[in-house]
Amino acid sequence: MTLAISGTTRLFAIVAHPAHHVRTPQAMNARFAAAGLDAVMVACDVAPEDLAGFVSGLRGVRNFGGLVVTVPHKSAMAALCDRLSPRAEAAGAVNVLRREADGTLSGDLLDGEGFVAGLEAAGHAIAGRRICLVGAGGAASAIALALAARGPARITLLNRSPDKLTALAQRLSAHRPDVGIGIGGPVSGHDLVVNATSLGLRPDDPLPVDVDAVDAGAVVADVVMDPERTELLIRAAARGLIAHPGRAMLEGQLSEMFAFLTRA
Repeated sequence: MTLAISGTTRLFAIVAHPAHHVRTPQAMNARFAAAGLDAVMVACDVAPEDLAGFVSGLRGVRNFGGLVVTVPHKSAMAALCDRLSPRAEAAGAVNVLRREADGTLSGDLLDGEGFVAGLEAAGHAIAGRRICLVGAGGAASAIALALAARGPARITLLNRSPDKLTALAQRLSAHRPDVGIGIGGPVSGHDLVVNATSLGLRPDDPLPVDVDAVDAGAVVADVVMDPERTELLIRAAARGLIAHPGRAMLEGQLSEMFAFLTRA
């Protein structure tokens, strides 16, 4: 696909660190072309210490339309927006932001809805299920909120950082007091195990959970998109478990991302 970029082209980006693994620009540029929009999305590799300056500069770019936000910036980006959607505020994270005509920035969080849409498209029910969620960052917060809204029996949260884990559990309980929330414990005893961390992005990453301890018949889901078959999913499939790839989350939220970013 050839993009005709000119002085009128509206600019979008995905911000990450590192950025070599992102796939959103390819998918979004195809949608821009199909809709006949004069727009382009590129990837920007921005280190955490440079994020505030990067966002500040974008406020003055009048043909800048918005950002998709991914690891490790989702939580930090929330503080750089002028307004947040209720779900982004509850999670304390954003994965999309839009520059308004006056230069202000509006943030939303679509990770959770995309993840759930991907699960449902694959035929995996959430209501009444026992769920183990690994992670407490922006993606994990979004996914936890979206899963809790679908009536699971219980959500157990696991994370290496106790402070982040406690904060997420408190936000989740306040937002969905009707759902049982647990902290820590074994990965066994769950119908759905979700890796909502970046573990698996690099070849030498440790596994986020002990796959051998996961119950037979459980679904093991990953949010990592590249590689598409992470070591976690490879080992889960080898055990006869149902492996659900991170690519499904992107496919589940692309339409919502497109609508949010291109809204007039």
